[in-house]
Amino acid sequence: MNKPWILGLTGGIGSGKSAVAAHFTELGVHLVDADQAARWVVEPGRPALAKIAEHFGSDVLQADGQLDRAALRQRIFENADERRWLESLLHPLIGQEISQYLASAESPYAILVSPLLVESGQHRLTQRVLLVDAPEIAQVQRTMQRDKVPEAQVQAILKVQASREERLKHAHDVLLNDRDLNWLRAEVERLHNFYLTLRGGQP
Repeated sequence: MNKPWILGLTGGIGSGKSAVAAHFTELGVHLVDADQAARWVVEPGRPALAKIAEHFGSDVLQADGQLDRAALRQRIFENADERRWLESLLHPLIGQEISQYLASAESPYAILVSPLLVESGQHRLTQRVLLVDAPEIAQVQRTMQRDKVPEAQVQAILKVQASREERLKHAHDVLLNDRDLNWLRAEVERLHNFYLTLRGGQP
């Protein structure tokens, strides 16, 4: 069997990439989520968690030894140097997890879902990039609704994510998610049928 080629799926917070990813999975496409890989590498007993606790102190750990994500997120949003330190520790480890997982894929193509596909350099693991795009106002409203967070927090997250222009530069395909879910599912199916015709992500 031919080795599957890798599609990178990305989009800003609240763009709808999770809904798109879920439908690709229903269509039988093997998928790995970089956010899940990021959770795996900081599980208790993994070396990354020990290094994080050593660097930031034990107040970024919960009582059961799990990472306290909210506490860590607050620390790195307030301090760009700390964010860079954390990224330089985690990005290579997350990359290894992702590569191992994608290597075991059995569908004609596999998907790497990552909100930071462009920023983290993970797009280099892929042969093609699909961007789920949405008007910024929709991103903000969806995220506020979903996460029950104030608008200022959503705006802060948008600022550290790549700009739309930056993402569009790397995208081979763009899915503008500004209609209803049925339309979105139909678009995913159209793209899926197109991707099945590709070799190595190229027509």
